Amino acid sequence: MSSNTPSSPSKNNVPAAADGEEHKVSNFLRQVIEKDLAQGTYATRKWGGGPGDGDFHEAGQPDPAKIRTRFPPEPNGYLHVGHAKSICLNFGLARDYGGVCHMRFDDTNPEKEEKEYVDSILDAVQWLGFNWQSSFNGKTEDHLYYASNYFDFMYRAAEYLITAGHAYVDEQTAEEMRVNRGDFGKPGVDSPFRARTPEENLARFREMRDGKLADGAAVLRAKISMQSPNINMRDPAIYRIRRATHHNTGDAWCIYPMYTFAHPIEDALEQITHSICTLEFEDQRPFYDWLMERLIEGGLLKAPPPRQYEFARLNLTYVITSKRKLAQLVNEKKVSGWDDPRMPTIVGLRRRGYTPEAIQLFAERIGVTKSDSWIDYSTLDGCLREDLENKAHRGMAVLDPVKLVLTNWAEVFGSDGYTEDCTLPALPHSAIGEGKDGNDGAGRAVPPPDRVFKIGKDVWIEREDFEEVPPKGYKRLTPPKVNPDGSTSPGAVVRLKGGYVIECTGCAKDADGKVTEVHAKVIAGTKSGTPGADSVKAKAAITWVGAADGVSAEVRLYDRLFTNPQPDAGGKDFLDALNPDSLKVVTAYVEPSLAAAKPDQKFQFERHGYFVADRADHGVGGKVVFNRVTGLKDSWGK
Repeated sequence: MSSNTPSSPSKNNVPAAADGEEHKVSNFLRQVIEKDLAQGTYATRKWGGGPGDGDFHEAGQPDPAKIRTRFPPEPNGYLHVGHAKSICLNFGLARDYGGVCHMRFDDTNPEKEEKEYVDSILDAVQWLGFNWQSSFNGKTEDHLYYASNYFDFMYRAAEYLITAGHAYVDEQTAEEMRVNRGDFGKPGVDSPFRARTPEENLARFREMRDGKLADGAAVLRAKISMQSPNINMRDPAIYRIRRATHHNTGDAWCIYPMYTFAHPIEDALEQITHSICTLEFEDQRPFYDWLMERLIEGGLLKAPPPRQYEFARLNLTYVITSKRKLAQLVNEKKVSGWDDPRMPTIVGLRRRGYTPEAIQLFAERIGVTKSDSWIDYSTLDGCLREDLENKAHRGMAVLDPVKLVLTNWAEVFGSDGYTEDCTLPALPHSAIGEGKDGNDGAGRAVPPPDRVFKIGKDVWIEREDFEEVPPKGYKRLTPPKVNPDGSTSPGAVVRLKGGYVIECTGCAKDADGKVTEVHAKVIAGTKSGTPGADSVKAKAAITWVGAADGVSAEVRLYDRLFTNPQPDAGGKDFLDALNPDSLKVVTAYVEPSLAAAKPDQKFQFERHGYFVADRADHGVGGKVVFNRVTGLKDSWGK
């Protein structure tokens, strides 16, 4: 038995770590793996070249992979940031310990799964920087698998359990089974169908398979103990009848395995060594081990079996990760779709402007534990800033523009229409020194070309950069002030960053008293980068965009989707915590280097934060569209 579903090679291949390479910060999973490697727990395993039963692998070669992990999502929705942690964990452990991570779809529920979700999941894993290939001994293998390809073996395993007296067909109603199951303080009651002979059960199970029973009329249950203190061991259901077309197997089956039955079998057929899942599956581990023991006893599988290990799932403040609730946000149009930049889905994070490197850093930084805890959202943003600081090219943008008129421009330069080029570096020197932008082939850092933009009589500045009555400590543009003795103090002197020093002379207002223009005079000979640049001391430097070459842009100012750090905790209606200010759209002006951005290109808008050219809308019909990813520092709630 082997997989016949190949994958496409990923251009973001992450090779296994070399022997002796220093590993990441230790955690309990790394300690388990290192102990297993030291003791040779899985050293005798064989690999048949693909998934298969015990005899198939026994006929293969010694497994070249030191460990095998897997990422096994159900294709019933879009992956979210919690899945990203699991992806980084499973693929990262395989990489670091000379192993391989399988990409497996747990597609045992035909009613909720769609090809759209399969494609989105594969894309998400590759975008995060991982793939499902292995390269050992000069041979490359793809490890993209579907649980539905194992339905034949699962059925065979079910029949074995029946004939060995370990399973029976139960025809109680769902309500009768619920009542007879008992609870934490009350043992269960044996089903009246539990005493059937293996022959009777096998015949009835085959009738289930052949479509002779209605949906819900019967289930196949493992025969363990209805008195077990672990409710999950009270004869759990392992097969049910579902007449539904499956995205992979079509209408070949009308019975489908339950997840708790399918999951350990999938791991075993793929020779997984360390089956890593979240804590809610901890109570299922005894059944996982029970099933492995029974199938090894029956000769269907070989020892040693996979082992299940649980870690705490990601709880991130200001985020919900329930697929049902995320779907509700989409269906009720609280957001624009699964890739809305406010969504915690991987497609949403990607469109918002988060990078794979930032998410990998986040996953590493929060670590792996067995105790539930909450991670503050600022940790994720901090990882993004750390990643983009030395990679994102700088640029100036004015988000709340008001026109600044340099009233003496013609007097100084001879014409109102005269413009001059100004330049600023695309990256600070510290980033260039680290070689973040490129190298010359000899390992020397090569700085990106300077940004070039024009200054003229009219420029755009931020409205907050002018105050008629400035608050204490304000150091930007203010008009001349009449002193108590009747004398006049000149207006504030500031520098237009990369341009000239200017002196504020006043403003113009509309009939409602709103400032429509700020007026200033340019001080000749003070342009940045010239000998006279420091001849006049300026209180501050402000960002600006020239009216001559500035480009109008739609800027989407995204913020956290919820105002409550735990929006659905304690049974609260998470919709009550929606942040009404999670999206503001403004018409801004940006310098020409930003207008030339490609979709998904990240920038630091000087003083404002990190922004990304929207990967869906930027450039469509000539539109310039940027999303705010995060600010330059965490200011939430301040």
